[in-house]
Amino acid sequence: MNLSKKTVLSLIASLLMLSSFAQSTLPVTSTGTTMYGNNTKVGKYADIRGFKMYYEVYGAGKPMLIIHGNGGSIKDFKHQIPYFAKNYKVILADSRAQGKSTDTSDSLTYEMMADDLNALLNGLRVDSCYVIGWSDGGIDGLLLAMRHPEKVKKLAITGANLWPDTTAVAPDLFQWIVSTSDSLAKVPPLPAVKAQKKLLNLMIFNPHISTMDLKKVKCPTLVIGGDNDVILPKHTLTIAEAIPQSYLWILPNSGHSTLIRYKDAFNQVVGDFFKTPYRKVKGMAQLD
Repeated sequence: MNLSKKTVLSLIASLLMLSSFAQSTLPVTSTGTTMYGNNTKVGKYADIRGFKMYYEVYGAGKPMLIIHGNGGSIKDFKHQIPYFAKNYKVILADSRAQGKSTDTSDSLTYEMMADDLNALLNGLRVDSCYVIGWSDGGIDGLLLAMRHPEKVKKLAITGANLWPDTTAVAPDLFQWIVSTSDSLAKVPPLPAVKAQKKLLNLMIFNPHISTMDLKKVKCPTLVIGGDNDVILPKHTLTIAEAIPQSYLWILPNSGHSTLIRYKDAFNQVVGDFFKTPYRKVKGMAQLD
């Protein structure tokens, strides 16, 4: 079937929007004159497991890794970087096949991305760090804690899911993603289409983490979601209940963009979580 250039471009635009559903639809502005995600003063590339990973580092102190979601990049954390860089050495990277980290291979999994981040930390000589992950970045954070537990001191995730179906993801959105993926059969395999298809398939067919797998997460974990999140709150609760040392925080009147809509509260609560020893509340203490 021959498609007009306008139709092809329209489909590509739809895919770009879908692949970035993990990121905010709210406006994110630069802080001062710093162009996070495109900062020529600090931006570097590391040879990581067959591709060049773009990363930036800000601040000084104990290491902190912040991980973006599907189709996102470092620039999505403009509200978090200046806040946490006051007290931490903040490390951010564009994940494989996203942002400035070009990867033309056919395959992409969350396990690959978690191992990429572990390799980056090794290259930076970071033996352990605090981790924040948004959406797919939350999945990466969970897998990093499971596959490389020594690397993660504490973990805060928002909008993560364990499996790819409508028990985890809002049904309307999931069906929309699937139907758009079906449209790819009509699109010529241009490089942009192939790249977006890889990210789309990542969401449709992954991840596959069981609640039993989450028992491997040994670090204290703050599990976050919005009460109107595309990741269903009951699924977020399932994640929190399965992790041995976890807290749950559901933000009211919030969708997937908790760390933007509630940026000040998010930064403060996550910061306090990282600084305060984890405690398990039992017995009469539950009345507090």
